[in-house]
Order: sequence, then structure tokens, then C-alpha cells
Amino acid sequence: MTTPTTGPALLGVRHHGPGSARAVRSALDAAQPRIVLIEGPPEADGLVPLAAESGMRPPVALLAHVVDEPGRSAFWPFAEFSPEWVAIRWALERDVPVRFIDLPAAHSLALRAEDDNGDDQEERTGEGDSVRVDPLRVLAETAGYDDAERWWEDVVEHRDGDAFAALGEAMGALRETCGDGGHERDLVREAYMRLQVRAAQREFEDDVAVVCGAWHVPALRQRTTVAADRALLKGLPKAKVDMTWVPWTHRRLARASGYGAGIDSPGWYGHLFSAPDRPVERWLTKVAGLLREEDRIVSSAHVIEAVRLAETLAVMRGRPLAGLTETTDAVRAVLCEGSDVPLALIHDKLVVGDVLGEVPEAAPAVPLQRDLTRQQRSLRLKPAAAEKELDLDLRGDTDAARSRLLHRLRLLGVAWGEPARSARGSTGTFRESWRLRWEPELSVRVAEAGVWGTTVLAAATVKAETDAIAGRALSDVTALAEVCLLAGLADALPTVMRILADRAALDVDVGHLAGALPALVRALRYGDVRGTDTEALADVAAGLAERVFVGLPPACAGLDTEAAEEMRGHVDAVHSAVALLEDSGVRERWRTVLRVLAERDGVAGVIRGRCARVLLDEGVLDEEDAARLMSLALSPGTAPADAAAWIEGFVGGGSGGGLLLVHDERLLALVDAWLTRVSDDAFTDVLPLLRRTFSAYEPGVRRTLGELVRRGPSEGGQSPVTGGPRGFGEELDAERADAVLPVLRLLLGAGAGASAGRGGSGGNDEGGNSPEGAVA
Repeated sequence: MTTPTTGPALLGVRHHGPGSARAVRSALDAAQPRIVLIEGPPEADGLVPLAAESGMRPPVALLAHVVDEPGRSAFWPFAEFSPEWVAIRWALERDVPVRFIDLPAAHSLALRAEDDNGDDQEERTGEGDSVRVDPLRVLAETAGYDDAERWWEDVVEHRDGDAFAALGEAMGALRETCGDGGHERDLVREAYMRLQVRAAQREFEDDVAVVCGAWHVPALRQRTTVAADRALLKGLPKAKVDMTWVPWTHRRLARASGYGAGIDSPGWYGHLFSAPDRPVERWLTKVAGLLREEDRIVSSAHVIEAVRLAETLAVMRGRPLAGLTETTDAVRAVLCEGSDVPLALIHDKLVVGDVLGEVPEAAPAVPLQRDLTRQQRSLRLKPAAAEKELDLDLRGDTDAARSRLLHRLRLLGVAWGEPARSARGSTGTFRESWRLRWEPELSVRVAEAGVWGTTVLAAATVKAETDAIAGRALSDVTALAEVCLLAGLADALPTVMRILADRAALDVDVGHLAGALPALVRALRYGDVRGTDTEALADVAAGLAERVFVGLPPACAGLDTEAAEEMRGHVDAVHSAVALLEDSGVRERWRTVLRVLAERDGVAGVIRGRCARVLLDEGVLDEEDAARLMSLALSPGTAPADAAAWIEGFVGGGSGGGLLLVHDERLLALVDAWLTRVSDDAFTDVLPLLRRTFSAYEPGVRRTLGELVRRGPSEGGQSPVTGGPRGFGEELDAERADAVLPVLRLLLGAGAGASAGRGGSGGNDEGGNSPEGAVA
């Protein structure tokens, strides 16, 4: 080991570098220190023995948070290939004491509060984090490299032996030029480190090894007085903190995650550290396995050729070994056939990776975290860094319990799972789909939620009651009632329902009432599925619905365009909610309200049109009634803008209005006739509204409508548009009918398809001369 013959062994490292990790292990084997000092918070000294537990699997992180403000926190991550982790494991295996020597978290978190920066962020400081100058980039550019990662691989990762002396000398020269790199906080940290090194030397003489960021080595070698260092530390603010181990992920080690001391390729570095030999061959074998899982054809010959190409590229580029750049180029050329698309998958799954660490049960944790861990284990919901789709059948006890847990965590702000649309397209109330992904920051959210209770159920109950009392909008309290049913918070529901009834009785805004009703009705449905007593909820929903019915007609009069669009949304939402109620009397009452709105002159056109369309779909209006309402709305005496709004309400949006016009040419003819009457000036005004209405249709629907309008009236027919029978043409199009035969053969089989052809149904016998006819 190339270190000074006297004084502690200063091992300057890159915080997450496999080359540094191997060099640290070799240096410790050679020096055999009696104590190992590591850059990190001293509050974690008591947690070091847990690193030797069988349940501890990196990547992990030390988490410190202020006791009274769990959201004010910091992380110190460790990977399997982190030099500090290797030093900790080396010391524990030999019963050598380990101490952390960085500025205590009690001070650093308090200083962060003074800087008005309470956001969660990783606190691992080093070359690229706490300084404005990136030392690796500066050194790489000095050496003639345009890529700091490639320079580091060539200098450290791909060479035997340690580079501590050379890195220390380079950092010394850099700090002579850059000073503290623009971050004065480093001076305080390094003063504390020097005091801790001196204390260790008094106890163990020079049998001391220090593992720290290479940037700090020159400062630790600097000869300063104890008084000067203590003066820098005098008067520092202090906070009460707790510390523990938490799982971490490779993805959060990546620089792209925002982690200041992060690396570009944690998965690649983990491979370099763990591969016993032939890292390139082993890496490309992993890549081939991943591509095969994605049904891409990759043979052993591909892998052999990719290895040869990577090694050749390394020689051509003057590199000691093939690095990630060379292997990526080889993968693109050989395994991906020149395409960059599979490379994105390789980068995500292998170069970065979805590895999630584990911590032992003995690690300190708030009671809420322990309860959550117990439930995760009993429900077989293991946290994972990779995103996972979870479909739940709420008729089963286990899936129902999983659903309740996920809803309770969302209420507590622990967004482990997010509701998702089922991949199977199921929309039944007995099914739920979730998208799960565990992020390290969720450990902080759990600690924050610990103020509400010691178990997930108790905490969610108190949180729901508190939110209900604090809720200002009626819709917020209604949504909370729905959450209580989804999460199975029976003890919180009475409080929420009492507040909901009070707010509903006092709120006179029809928009608020209409916005609250859908969530209330959904809650009734979910309660039925989960076997919850929803009698009180049903009473509130019925009363709310009646108040909406009474107040809606006057509320829809005299609205401007924006308010009319908003009220149209409320009408749709209330209609969807009423359709879910089992009370037929409520539905009949609602249809009466819709009819009043559809025929009242003072109501905005978009609302009248929408109500008419709903009544037509419900069968309350027949085609004659719909045509009469459309004729009135599009009469010459109606302002063009109001008529266009009526059209948008009747056939606009995702209501299937385009197909209605295709199949009912009388309504299409009314629209067509109205458009031909609109003056040029008025047409310019209504064009944006019409374009918005018809652009929402599928391309095929728009094309068919255009053909129907272009065709125009025929002679002697009955249809206002085609002049013939209603439909797409005056008679059967045999050629188009034959086009379905191949699909029928696939669905029914060749034998069954024989009876499905035109010949079997008494159709045109000439079809038998075609291949389709032969099958028929």
C-alpha cells in the first residue's frame, strides 16, 4: 500500500466504485489497522453490527430524520461495491472497531433547516455532491478524456493495485486551485473529521485506517490546531435525530435519480465487483439472457461475436479492457442488429437495475413500520424496486385484505401502490388493479405517518377523522367517505358520515352537491362488495340526490360558455351515479329532471343537447322526439353559436354521437341542413366548436359521415341523405359482405364456415366461383 509511513492510512475513494472497493480491501489486508474510521454520521456507530446480520443485503442506506419532523431527513447509501461497505464488513469479520467520523446528522439536519432546505435528499457527500466543482470531470479533462466515467474505469476499475497516493496527490493539487470547491460546509465537516482522527490516534496510535471521499484527503492531511478546528464547530445548531437502516435500490444510486454522489451504471459496477473473472463474457451472457426473455433470437454465436467485437474496440480505442461503452456498442451491433430500442431495456434492467436491498428485523424502526412489515409478510406482498402489476379479486379474503392495506397506506401518504386500469379490462366492483413499486423514500413517509398511530389501521383511522374535520369542500369529505369504505375504516366512518351530513345540509351550491354525489354512490357500491353497513351512507346519498334534482334546473339557466361546460360535466357525473342506484324511483325522478332541462329555453345549448341525448339513450325519447328537439334547436331563429353548442352536447365528446349520425340519417340531414343555412360570418364563429365536436370521432366514422353527406339525396328514396332505405346503401354490397368470410372461417372452422357463406343462406350463387364462395 502506498501511504505515508507515519500517521493514519488515508484511503481516498469514490463512494460507489468497485475499483476503490477492491483497493480498500487489499489496503486493509496489508495495513491490518486496529480501528477503521469511515465518512458517515457518528449516530450510526451503534448500528454497525447489524451489517454483519444475515438479513442485511445491500444496497441499503442509513436513514436519519429529525424526531419531531420525520420529513426532514437524510440518507447515506451503501452498495455491495461501495468502499465504505467493504471496510465495514472487513472490520466486522475481524472484530475491529468501526466509527463514523463525519459531521453528526444532528448538526447537518439542523444546518439544512437554517438553509431553508427541508426537502428529502441523499446526504452522501463527496466528489460530485457537496462541491460545485466535479473533481472527476476536472481530472478526466486534464488527462484528455471527454468522459469522466471512462477515465475512472481506465485509471481505477481496469487496473490492478491501489491508486490512493496518486488520487490524493491529484486532489491536493485540485484543492490548491479550487479551495473548498465553492461549498464552505466542507470546512466544518473536515474540521470534525480531523478531531475524530486525532481521538482515534490517541487511543490506537497510528494503527488507524480512514475511508473517506478522495476530495477530503488533502484536508485530513492538513496540519491544523485542535483549537482552530473546534472554533469552526462552535455554535452549530443541533436537532434531535433518530437513525436506522433502510432498504435502498440500484435505481436510487444512479445519478439520473438526482443523487449527487450517484453513478451512471450501478448495475454494471455491481457486476464488475461480483464477477470472479472474465467480466465482459459474463456481462454479455446476462444481456443475452435478458433479450431471450423478451423473445429475441440470441444464440451463443452472437455472444461470442459480441465479446470479440468489444475486445477489438477496446484495443482500437487504447483502453486496458473493454468497458461499458465497448460492450454497449458490441451489443447494439451484434445482439440488437443495430437497433437502439432493445438498448433502453438493457440499460433499465441491467446497466441500472432494479435490485432492492433488505435490512434485518433487528434494525430500529418506528412501530408503524414494524406493523407494516408484519402485514406485508402475512399478505405475501413483498416490496420490490421493479414496478409490478397486481390484480385483486375482492371476493377473496387475502386480496380484500391487500386492498384495504394499500388504500390505508395511500390515505397515510405512503404511495407504495397506485390504482391502475386492469390489463384484462375488467371493470367490475369486485376487482381492483394496482401498480406497485417500493421507493426508499417511502420509509420516510412511514416514519412521518407514525404520528397518527402505531399500526396501519389505527393511524389510518385517526388520519381519516382528522382530514374529515379539516375538510373544507363537500367533495373532499365525500371522497374521504369513499376511502373509508375502500380501506375498511369502520371506526372512522361514523365521524366522517356525521361531518358529511352536516356539510351537505349547509352547502347550497348545486355544483358542489353534484360533484359530491358520484363518490358517494361509488362508496355505496364498494360497501356492498366488502359487506360494509352502508345504511347511513344510503340516506345521505338519497337526500343529496334529491337536492341536486331540485336545484339543477335553475342552476343551469343563464350560464356562460365555460360555466355551461362545467355544468354539463356535472350532469354526466350525476347521471352515471344515478344509474348505479338501485332505487327505481330516484331514476324516474332524474329522467323527469333531464326532460325539463332538454326542453327549457333558458338552459344553455350544450346542456339541453346533452340531456336530449341521455334521454334518447335511455329510451325515454324515441327518434321522432329527438328529431323534434333537434329541429327546434337548429331552427333559423336560434343563434348559430347556441345551435352549435346543442350539437356538441347531443353528438359531441365520447358519447358515440358519430355512430348515431351514421345510423340515423334523418338526424344527420338536420345537421347538414342547418350547416348550409349558417351565414359565412356566423360559420367562422361556430367553426372551432364544430371542429372540436367532430374531431373527437374515430377516423372511420368521420369518413363514413363524409361519404353520406357527399352522396346527397337520391331520387325516389326515403332517406333524407341517401334517398334510399336507411343504412349505408340502397342494397346489399355483396363484395363487402364476402370480406367477413375469412374471419368467420377462423372463428368457426372450415367445416362450420360452410354454413356461414352466402350460398348456405340463399344468397348470390355467383359467389361460389370465388375462394370465399368455394368455402361457402
